[in-house]
Amino acid sequence: MLGSAQELCLLALLVLLGLGSLGALPPPCESQIYCHGDLLHQVQMARLFKDDKHFVDMPLAAAPDQVLQRFQELAVTHNHSVPRPQLQAFLQEHFQAPGQELQPWTPEDWKDSPRFLQKISDPRLRAWAGQLHQLWKKLGKKVKPEVLHRPERFSLIYSRHPFVVPGGRFLEFYYWDSYWVMEGLLLSEMPATVRGMLQNFLDLVQTYGHIPNGARVYYLQRSQPPLLALMMDRYVTHTDDIAFLRDNIGTLALELDFWTQNRTISVSLGTKSYVLNRYYVPYGGPRPESYSKDAELADTLPEGSREALWAELKAGAESGWDFSSRWFVGGRDPSSLSSIRTSKFVPVDLNAFLCQAEGLMAKFYASLGNDSQAEKYRNLREQRLAAMKAVLWDEEKGAWFDYDLEHGKKTQEFYPSNLAPLWADCFSDPGVVDKALKYLEDSKILTYQYGVPTSLHKTGQQWDFPNAWAPLQDLAIRGLAKSPSPRTQEVAFRLAQNWIRTNFDVYSHTSAMYEKYDISSGGQPGGGGEYEVQEGFGWTNGVALMLLDRYGDRLSSGTPRAFLDPPCLAAALLLSLLLQ
Repeated sequence: MLGSAQELCLLALLVLLGLGSLGALPPPCESQIYCHGDLLHQVQMARLFKDDKHFVDMPLAAAPDQVLQRFQELAVTHNHSVPRPQLQAFLQEHFQAPGQELQPWTPEDWKDSPRFLQKISDPRLRAWAGQLHQLWKKLGKKVKPEVLHRPERFSLIYSRHPFVVPGGRFLEFYYWDSYWVMEGLLLSEMPATVRGMLQNFLDLVQTYGHIPNGARVYYLQRSQPPLLALMMDRYVTHTDDIAFLRDNIGTLALELDFWTQNRTISVSLGTKSYVLNRYYVPYGGPRPESYSKDAELADTLPEGSREALWAELKAGAESGWDFSSRWFVGGRDPSSLSSIRTSKFVPVDLNAFLCQAEGLMAKFYASLGNDSQAEKYRNLREQRLAAMKAVLWDEEKGAWFDYDLEHGKKTQEFYPSNLAPLWADCFSDPGVVDKALKYLEDSKILTYQYGVPTSLHKTGQQWDFPNAWAPLQDLAIRGLAKSPSPRTQEVAFRLAQNWIRTNFDVYSHTSAMYEKYDISSGGQPGGGGEYEVQEGFGWTNGVALMLLDRYGDRLSSGTPRAFLDPPCLAAALLLSLLLQ
């Protein structure tokens, strides 16, 4: 694994110099089965499975050297182009089905009736919340001991403690998903499960210097939005387990160092320079879990541009927004994935998350009596606040916007991430919350009755219109709720009401929670992107429980949909005040 900023800069220079042709960038991991090599290429390009992730999640039935030797012999027999039936037979002999390395796990701290359920007035919503609480038992997983003893036979990274997964095709845990899962688990009074999941993340930082995208070797060289400090804060606030914080504060600092050393970019405006962060993954080849799609997409470009494309796709995956017009803006074709240029943006949400983490680190160190480290992180937060205001904030529009490094300007497109600094408490002027409300009104976002859209562009990508995602609802709702203005707080509630109704209505028809929802014409399971919509679903359950806990005395399972145009909003606010 490359460990220095200098090496990463050299790799970036290779791409910029046009040397990003095949082989110029290192693979996502060393495995010649799960990350690169002829076996991976032939199996994935034969499309033996509907989802490329299927193959790279299959455990080996024998040692990797032996499997590679057998495959080499097979390839020579068929002039290095193994026919589909022989590939299928080879996999059947040398691999096992995905999921064999995991076993179902019922969390030991799960209990029947967590207290928050009693805060929900609507009996139908209370019963539904009870069913969501039951889902934690379905989503619990534990890694089998053989992954520890023979790690080379698995793409799964061993975890000491059991965990809760998103669900569906996602058999392993993921970094930023797990924050909202943990919020839900804490409401379900399951702090021991949360502590174990936190320890798994801390172990990853100790081993690799950062938290990978997810617990698979093919995710090793990319991370996801950095929420580890926030996870620790929520756990410690709930349990007052200061000893756990004291034991692991150095590891929290190490994780932030990864972003400082490997994902930093300088932005010059006039005579001043500002240091901010971006998503950036200078590793080559198609993503193993989406190999055939990445290879096909690269075929539409000149050979010298393909490695750069694959690096940008990995950076898009690191952002969590895989994929979105957000990363295509300013490219050759702003509606096409081949125009992806993730690393060319300074993202609002990434810098808000890091600003929040720096503030939390200052708080942590102060609580542990380390004033010099507390002061260090307070200064880092202040520097980032100033940089975000100078580079990302738009006073006229009343929101923050991603900054395009190549074109030297803010993007001006609507994404819920534009409000991430509100959610992260990374602003100094309390008036910006109400300015953000006006921005939502001006952008017509409040006219959507089923949830806040991910964007206003319909590209067929899953992080675009008409999809809406639970974590982005949380960014908007809890961001607006920070306003002292009753009117802005009422908008936050109405957005929560709309989202809960969408989740509840779809659950009533399907008995399932989904990773994303289509809000274009009535709430439906979402679509688009690289795979079918998934059931489960960890972060959707977590956000629903958070909203039910926060607004449970007001939310209704039968309230008419709320158009939040200003006249309707005024009437809703008046009615709310009268009821109170």
